[in-house]
Amino acid sequence: MLVIAHYMQRGFVFAKPPGFDTDGENQLQELVQKLKESLSLTLVHFYPLAGRLVTQKKAENPSELAIYIDCNKSPGARFILASLDLTMDDILSTTYVPRILRSLFDHERSINYDGHTESLLTIQVTELIDGIFIGCSMNHMVGDGISLWHFLTSWSEIFKAEEKTSVISRPPAHDRLFPRGRHNPFLRLPLIYDHDDQVIINRDEADILPADMIREKIFHFSSETVRKLKAKVNAERNATEISSLQAVSAHLWRCITRARNFPSDRKTSFVMVANARSKSVPPVPEDYFGNYLRAAIATAGCGELLEHGLGWAAWLLHQEVINQTGYGISHEQMESWLQSAILSGSDAPDPSRLLLAGSPRFNVYGIDFGLGIPVAVRTGSADKFDGKMVVSPGVEGGGSMDFEICLLPHIMTSLESDKEFMETVS
Repeated sequence: MLVIAHYMQRGFVFAKPPGFDTDGENQLQELVQKLKESLSLTLVHFYPLAGRLVTQKKAENPSELAIYIDCNKSPGARFILASLDLTMDDILSTTYVPRILRSLFDHERSINYDGHTESLLTIQVTELIDGIFIGCSMNHMVGDGISLWHFLTSWSEIFKAEEKTSVISRPPAHDRLFPRGRHNPFLRLPLIYDHDDQVIINRDEADILPADMIREKIFHFSSETVRKLKAKVNAERNATEISSLQAVSAHLWRCITRARNFPSDRKTSFVMVANARSKSVPPVPEDYFGNYLRAAIATAGCGELLEHGLGWAAWLLHQEVINQTGYGISHEQMESWLQSAILSGSDAPDPSRLLLAGSPRFNVYGIDFGLGIPVAVRTGSADKFDGKMVVSPGVEGGGSMDFEICLLPHIMTSLESDKEFMETVS
């Protein structure tokens, strides 16, 4: 359960179109009005995002509860208009992702449980000196990254329509089906209540590390570099099925492990979050709006990871992905989880772990709000910790990838001093 995890935050940097400055106030008002109108039409399909969370205790057993979305008596999604006296370069041309970026998103310190009183979706439009930043913050209990990009793509589709319409090419599927034979929505969750029957949240658990202690940087892998890494790992394993993402991830795993300089017998792990919609039995629609992910976790000793070749690490990742997504999620597995649900984000961070979110397949640069192709895509400060990585397609396409990597400052410095690594990025 993602009760104490943070909101998902994704934002787009757009350049102001030619002539925007000559009549900027009117053009901004027109843009904002159309964004609001198209957002309202989009929320007709993605109506859970306009709701609020509600917790209901089981009458005969108060230790069991159900958390659901009230879509009928809620104040709706939030829309913010702001301005910032900075240029796009002030945000994009720094060596590391600047802290000012956090001000471009709502819900900076909110956790998902706050969705009982705060909006489940906030859109913040910030006017820069020479650009427009559109930031989206979405409660992770409502949906995963696939659902977030489904919503953003649909919003863009409605915005671009020549006539006002709520028709979209991929309507979301909202059917929240329980496992076969189970009709009870109540779960036993490890939540603690005070004397006023309010949930006690330890926000220190949600804030794994203060954002100021993390150094965050975007590393770009060109399409040529990605092809070379993929060819290398498949040649080393005499294989063809290792993917581009698995090849680049293996390269990152080895380089960051070397930068961390742990003892050779210490275990290190790489977590890849994968879509499980098509792997359930029966399959869940690909357009299902909610959370339906599985984690592929590859583990190795730091020494053996560095001693073996890149292909060995990539094959390890590939096998774990196959183990998690190559087989259906059984009724027994689902029922087992329901009987022993845990709070994601409540465990202590593992300094030898890497976690990869996002996907190079998301339609990141296809998002169009009448301002042209996004100059860049960024995430907010929420849910950042040592070892967190987010991948997205590179702006030039062709299989290129951008990795947003969060590391402790001394580890980032060590990584940037690694010649093998720096020769592969720009």
